[in-house]
Amino acid sequence: MPAHAAWEIGYALGHANDHIKHHSVGGVYAREQALKAGKKVEKHEHTYDHLSFLCSGSAVLEVDGDMQVIHAPHAIEVKAGKKHQILAITDIVWLCIHAESVADPEIAKE
Repeated sequence: MPAHAAWEIGYALGHANDHIKHHSVGGVYAREQALKAGKKVEKHEHTYDHLSFLCSGSAVLEVDGDMQVIHAPHAIEVKAGKKHQILAITDIVWLCIHAESVADPEIAKE
């Protein structure tokens, strides 16, 4: 399925707020989110670089308007100031990994 077609389906199905777990150890914070197919994470950006990791499934990743289909396992570096979001093509598990020293825990947990 082309990335743009999957994105249009995602807009019709809505956003995700469920199945979030928070992990913190040794100065590293990870936000784990399980998304059902068709759900997406809101577009957002950070003032610092961070890692994201697709643990399972397939998704459309958008970074500053560029879209690509990715398949687990897949790690990406998101640079500071880049607007990004993800749309689950299949059920997925997605991690956003932040250094606690630069990430506001309340914002990172949103």
